[in-house]
Amino acid sequence: MKVIRASVLGYCMGVKRAVESAEQALLHAGAGTTVYTLGPLIHNPSVLNSLAERGLRILKVEESSSLCKDDVVVIRAHGTTPQIEKTLEKSGACVVDATCPRVHGSQKRAALWSSRGYTVIIAGDKNHGEVTSIAGYAEGNCIVVQSVKEAEAVILPQKAVLLAQTTFSPVEFEKISSLLKKKNPSIEVFNTICNATLDRQNALLSLEPTDGILVIGGKNSANTRRLYETACTLCGHVALIESESEIPDEFFALGTVALTAGASTPDSIIDAVERTLLQGKVSPPSFAGKSPQ
Repeated sequence: MKVIRASVLGYCMGVKRAVESAEQALLHAGAGTTVYTLGPLIHNPSVLNSLAERGLRILKVEESSSLCKDDVVVIRAHGTTPQIEKTLEKSGACVVDATCPRVHGSQKRAALWSSRGYTVIIAGDKNHGEVTSIAGYAEGNCIVVQSVKEAEAVILPQKAVLLAQTTFSPVEFEKISSLLKKKNPSIEVFNTICNATLDRQNALLSLEPTDGILVIGGKNSANTRRLYETACTLCGHVALIESESEIPDEFFALGTVALTAGASTPDSIIDAVERTLLQGKVSPPSFAGKSPQ
């Protein structure tokens, strides 16, 4: 078997920074100190389980009143709202801000344009932590659209600005942007999609023809799901897996398998998947289509 890797895959800068911040907090935590992350640190169960075994706890916003002054709270790469930041500061706990710099940029833009009287339009997932954090900086003067269909229904004010979730689909963003420009030619547009997302997509598209593609990452990760969707257009044998234990049996019988991985996937998991494939653990074929395993 031959295993090839996309030229760009795995941890992005923002996720790596957040994980390292949590690891450092755990390393230096003294007796009586509990280290928390505000919500799940990243969209990768394997990494979260590993950190939990080392003592990392997930904090819900409503639990912030129970924090102690010796506790540490790491704000994840998605960021949080100004209101929640103030709540954490009032608790007296040590707050480590691991918000991705690109998300910080969008937060600042939302605050700036909102203060100028503009309505902030965010192209993104309404339920995503990053979108919630950016919207918080718009101080209620914000509309979130997830698709062209939703953008069509928006009553666009004269003073409006368009931003994007960093992991949003570039194709969908361009469609939404074009539609809103037709509605209001004076709308200010900022393509705030992270290059990391684009780079992983382009690296996947540049792969040589292969018998199968394994997309490695959390099944609830937006950028990983988009990698999977793209992979399905390139190859007949595609699976989305979170670890080497989920490799479908039929992949061990393929001649060439390509690997790509979402921005929340560490090198250790990618290495384990490649190592397991090369060991040649062949089982009876069970491939049943392109649905995620």
